[in-house]
Amino acid sequence: MADVLMFHHALGPNAGLTAFADELRAAGHTVHTPDLFEGRTFETIEDGVGYARETGWGEILGRGERAAEALPNDLVYAGFSLGVLPAQMLAQTRAGAKGALFFYSCVPASEFGEWPAGLPAQIHGADADPIFMDEGDVDAARELVEQEEHVELFLYPGDQHYFADSSLPSYDAAPTKLLTERVLEFLARVG
Repeated sequence: MADVLMFHHALGPNAGLTAFADELRAAGHTVHTPDLFEGRTFETIEDGVGYARETGWGEILGRGERAAEALPNDLVYAGFSLGVLPAQMLAQTRAGAKGALFFYSCVPASEFGEWPAGLPAQIHGADADPIFMDEGDVDAARELVEQEEHVELFLYPGDQHYFADSSLPSYDAAPTKLLTERVLEFLARVG
């Protein structure tokens, strides 16, 4: 079974993230869900990103690093949207990573140095999500897939950014079911 460090999106830790983590736990995985926002939650992506900017991206990444310090090195790093930043940084810079799961976002690997040789990853996004498709995320994902044999990109029909968050109106059950199946298969393989 895998040990997963999962970072929340710009709305902060919410019931949808907890439900997803609980689904992974029910399959036998250990899932850690630290709070990068120190108890704050937001109603909009813009407000959450604004808080992260005000706090400082260095501090948000530092909170991610501190969350990992007490955990073993052989983690799967997972992030939802804004949470991809600390997840991807740790997957690329902390020795011993077992895998990476990026939901709704991806940044160029060059942001954090080289992609570790052989590190498996999955990147999940909606094929008409204006954030994922138009702000460079899908381009970074495609570049990573092209360069790395063990990295996969999965696109799902829809235009919602947080389509797999069951606590939000943007939730779409059909693609989320497939996403969850793929994630559980990935965790079984790398765990």
